[in-house]
Amino acid sequence: MLRGIAASDGIGIGKAVCVREQSLDYSAVKYGGKEVEKDRLQAAITQFNEKTTAMAEHIRAQVGEKESEILTGQIMMLSDPFMQSQMEEVIDAGQCAEAAVDQVCTMYAEMFAGVDDELMRQRATDVRDIRSRMLAILLGVTGVDVSHLPAGSVLVAHDLTPSMTVGLDKEHVAAILTEVGGRTSHSAILARALELPAVLSVPRVMEQLKDGDSVIVDGSEGTAMVNPDQRTLAEYLAKQEEFLRRKALLAVYRDRETVDAEGNRYALYSNIGSPAEAGAAAEAGAEGIGLFRTEFLFMDRNSVPTETEQYEAYLAVSRIMAGKEVIIRTLDVGGDKAVEYLGMAHEDNPFLGHRAIRYCLDNPDLYKVQLRALLRAGAEEKNIKIMLPLVTSLEEIRGARALLETCKAELEAEGLPYHKDIPLGIMVETPAAALIADLLARECDFFSIGTNDLTQYTMAVDRGNAQVENLYTTFHPAVLRSIRSVITAAQKAGIPVGMCGEAAADPRLIPLLMTWGLDEFSVSSSAVLATRAQIHRWRTAQAAQVTQEAMSLSTASGVEGYLQSAVKD
Repeated sequence: MLRGIAASDGIGIGKAVCVREQSLDYSAVKYGGKEVEKDRLQAAITQFNEKTTAMAEHIRAQVGEKESEILTGQIMMLSDPFMQSQMEEVIDAGQCAEAAVDQVCTMYAEMFAGVDDELMRQRATDVRDIRSRMLAILLGVTGVDVSHLPAGSVLVAHDLTPSMTVGLDKEHVAAILTEVGGRTSHSAILARALELPAVLSVPRVMEQLKDGDSVIVDGSEGTAMVNPDQRTLAEYLAKQEEFLRRKALLAVYRDRETVDAEGNRYALYSNIGSPAEAGAAAEAGAEGIGLFRTEFLFMDRNSVPTETEQYEAYLAVSRIMAGKEVIIRTLDVGGDKAVEYLGMAHEDNPFLGHRAIRYCLDNPDLYKVQLRALLRAGAEEKNIKIMLPLVTSLEEIRGARALLETCKAELEAEGLPYHKDIPLGIMVETPAAALIADLLARECDFFSIGTNDLTQYTMAVDRGNAQVENLYTTFHPAVLRSIRSVITAAQKAGIPVGMCGEAAADPRLIPLLMTWGLDEFSVSSSAVLATRAQIHRWRTAQAAQVTQEAMSLSTASGVEGYLQSAVKD
């Protein structure tokens, strides 16, 4: 049995098709002089942008706006004058255009691959894709074509790059296996958008499979079986049928309210990273936006987005979700989320560094642009709430609120409409915030628990370190007690409390969160229906009994094991 990361749910059964890229060796290419090589480089960039624009349009039509942005982001990267100037410097040093592309792209890919944040690491895949496609254009090599796969193909590749998915006929693809990628990688995003089972980061899968091998891929468990016997095949055919049956049953929850078995109401929101994703969230049945990650507006560009650009992006989401809450997190960059034009210093320990609210308060002119845009965008529907990331003290809340009041005064003087009573809350994602949640609640309009960082900081674990990643678990009693105390503090203060981390969609934790009094669950759009179905099944007394038993256990493995059995149908 092969094991990897469960990236896209479902069971896929078919024949392996191993996708191997053609040689991009340019050692025989002769240097033609500075001007010739620079002309070749610019011609290749133009061709790359034209092809990528066409690819993005195809993806937009076949899959969706969100997924097409992966490709348009590549155009923005390659159009960066700084990146191009670095390539031209290599040419000036006497090397051909191929070497310039290779060296600069490899440098950026290694830089992105080395950071702790998985969302940033996936940019390494983008840059490698740019490198391969640019070299192919310069060398006149035909790229990988997966548009004519036979029916029932299990696509096996080192990585599923965005450009490879163009023309992919999902009716002919049973599943995807790759050697790299995580749950938030582009491979995973595209696989889920195409609704194809996928297991990523399977070690040496290209060496272990050959064309024509029979393969079963379990995208829910993160496993794959090669050339299974008839008994195993029959077992997984039955699992596949059951998965499809359950998926069809979830569709009935699309237009239902989010209530438990006794009719108690909960809010079920979605996490998004761009205005385009708001539409997908609404279509998925989300009742609001629990987290809009605004840092993505600042990436893949050469300068800070203007107040107008930010205003239009926030207003677009507000209008799409008219009548429903939209919680927008202010800029969360720093250290591992590098934005080059901001001139942020390199840090040895970026997760504990100059990031998020710390960076923003130290750069008030930058922060005020965003706050003004949020105030203005909130004037129309009055459904926007502002959320501060990585708060550790009352001083940070007070500092942000003071800037917000300054922005209100400026907008008033300018005669521009704005939301005068826009709510201001925080993400509770540090042990410091959890421990003084009662104090913070006095000066906040709402809480949202960010379990990803809260777990990492509480457990003192680097999620990117394979030697300790097993210690990263929300089931640890210390993390669960922190979550419970934060919810209790919010209740005592009379403010709403939500959760926008991965734990909000975990069916094993849902009965605990309901018992403690969580008001709002914010999950990925693809998890909305499953989360609603899970909430619907629980009665108050039943959830309370499960919670009591889970919290009486003293180890993470004990808690997880018990909850695993308790939530089974």
